[in-house]
Amino acid sequence: MDAVYAAQRHIYDATRKYYLLGRDRLIDELAPPPGGAVLEVGCGTARNLILAARRWPQARFYGVDISEAMLETARAKVAKAGLSDRIALAQGDATAFDPQTLFGVAAFDRVFASYTLSMIPDWVGAIAQGARVLAPGGVLHIVDFGQQERMPQWWRRMLFGWLDRFHVTPRRELPVALRHVSREQGREFGFETLLRGYAWAGTIRA
Repeated sequence: MDAVYAAQRHIYDATRKYYLLGRDRLIDELAPPPGGAVLEVGCGTARNLILAARRWPQARFYGVDISEAMLETARAKVAKAGLSDRIALAQGDATAFDPQTLFGVAAFDRVFASYTLSMIPDWVGAIAQGARVLAPGGVLHIVDFGQQERMPQWWRRMLFGWLDRFHVTPRRELPVALRHVSREQGREFGFETLLRGYAWAGTIRA
């Protein structure tokens, strides 16, 4: 993953804002409780964490990412934003991280994954882990590429072909995975399509 993002991290935010749609909507919906702990899985450059920390100033924020190159950029951006006291970052596998070891936090009131499942090989495992570290009453929020089901066929072919060049695979089985993980862990799930299927959004509630 470092090989992929070692160069891209410098232009990542500037280019992704045009097609990673639904991220800001997710941030607005987080609504963590006062003093709550919020984790982003696959935090990348910390773009989302910085916006979320400003949107929800009463919460504490954490980010985990497997790419040390991206985390290097993230730490610099967090420091520049003056948020190092409210945003903690650590390297870890989205499917098997230990929040207590990484952050000294047992569980989170909110967990979110924004356009990361489409890049994680064991993406179902990442959903399961994200749900597993929820505190009672916590919510896991997900947004990622949909199947473009109400978009023109030419658009779908073009987008999927382009995404494949960057090792990004929209997860057709996302609704099924949300249901499976929720049942397995005794949680509740929600799912909706956004922007004619351009993006899919899901939640799992503890």
